[in-house]
Amino acid sequence: MNITIIGTGYVGLVTGACLAEIGNNVFCVDVDKRKIDILNGGGVPIHEPGLKELIDRNRASRRLQFSADIPASVAHGDVQFIAVGTPPDEDGSADLQYVLNAARNIGRHMSGFKIVVNKSTVPVGTALRVRAVIADELSRRNARQDFSVVSNPEFLKEGAAVDDFMRPDRIVIGSDADEAGERAREQMKRLYAPFNRNHERTRNMDVRSAEFTKYAANAMLATRISFMNELANLADVVGADIESVRRGIGSDPRIGYDFLYAGTGYGGSCFPKDVRALVQTASEHGRTMRILGAVEAVNEQQKKILIEKITERLGEDLSGQTVAVWGLAFKPNTDDMREAPSREVVTGLLKRGATVRAYDPVATDEAQRVFSLDLKENPELRSRLSFVNTPVEAAHDADALVIVTEWKIFKSPDFGALAQALKTPLIFDGRNLYEPEVMAELGIEYYGIGRPHVPSAREVVARFTSLRDERQG
Repeated sequence: MNITIIGTGYVGLVTGACLAEIGNNVFCVDVDKRKIDILNGGGVPIHEPGLKELIDRNRASRRLQFSADIPASVAHGDVQFIAVGTPPDEDGSADLQYVLNAARNIGRHMSGFKIVVNKSTVPVGTALRVRAVIADELSRRNARQDFSVVSNPEFLKEGAAVDDFMRPDRIVIGSDADEAGERAREQMKRLYAPFNRNHERTRNMDVRSAEFTKYAANAMLATRISFMNELANLADVVGADIESVRRGIGSDPRIGYDFLYAGTGYGGSCFPKDVRALVQTASEHGRTMRILGAVEAVNEQQKKILIEKITERLGEDLSGQTVAVWGLAFKPNTDDMREAPSREVVTGLLKRGATVRAYDPVATDEAQRVFSLDLKENPELRSRLSFVNTPVEAAHDADALVIVTEWKIFKSPDFGALAQALKTPLIFDGRNLYEPEVMAELGIEYYGIGRPHVPSAREVVARFTSLRDERQG
């Protein structure tokens, strides 16, 4: 089948490469010529495990091509996937300008029946707007051509997107009940047939329900994260261990274990944007999403939780102190810094006078770009932030280590070498990677999220000495 993918971001590149892998002829188009040049030069503008190998293999077999030629892209694909960005507008709603521009280009250049697939995450009712834009362009040309607009939302996790696409747990297709919609549904069934051979994964529904399903899914997952973080903060106060609680409730099959890990809050390109967009959609219809409003508020506060723990231990004034930060991307296996909790943590440390040395296995270049923008109004803060090449280099002679992203490389370090590298063996773990009892046995002062603090021998001696000095004084 001839497929056109409009947009070469996470969703577009993964969709295009995976559809080419199963034998389709895929034409990826983007108005950003810089990205097209990178792709045609053998590079990939994003980090996603397995994606480069997939692109290289299918470019070599000529099943995958990249271009900025819009008329050629419209002519190529019987199915036109719109996979462009929908960034948040000022009021939190999804900005549809790129989606509607893509639809406008299709209407200007199309000939013959086209299936236009909204792969971007879009609010309920977007398909209607896309249809109207295409119809308007056809009217301007005085052209009479059938087309159908389908909703086919993506459910890809950054860092595991290729595997998610090739082994989907569900394929949601929303189409109209008319003749064109039936024709589109049959074509989409053909396209996704290779993914349904083991068992039927497709969920057919109307267009509006498909659009709503994507937002509902992300809102539910974000809710679980914020709920667990709120429980973790209470566990800190009452002396419970959130990891024991997680295992206790996760063993209930009605609840399960996924997205129940306490931490520093969610970030990235999906959850924050989609929660706000759903809240805004409700507002436009005179409704208030009280739970989602709380989900967002909890998440914003949770990004500050590490700073609160650090200042409680070291004081508000961190001048003269060096803090090592492990992990900058919003999650492992990606270089995505959009709404990453590390931005709140690093900026908070710098504002309190600390010098920060940061390490991330993949996201350093993107982090340098992002922090240059975040701190452009305050070059003095930026001067105290450096990026290093190894975790040990970040920790060397630091007064504390802060873990923000749960990269595998951080899960089992040489703790003896780490304790020696740090000026003070003090760790603030925003992802609960380690066991408090083990850290105490190793002589490391350790603070997790919702986990009991177990004093190390060094801490016990220090407290005893302090009490003795007070009494003698």
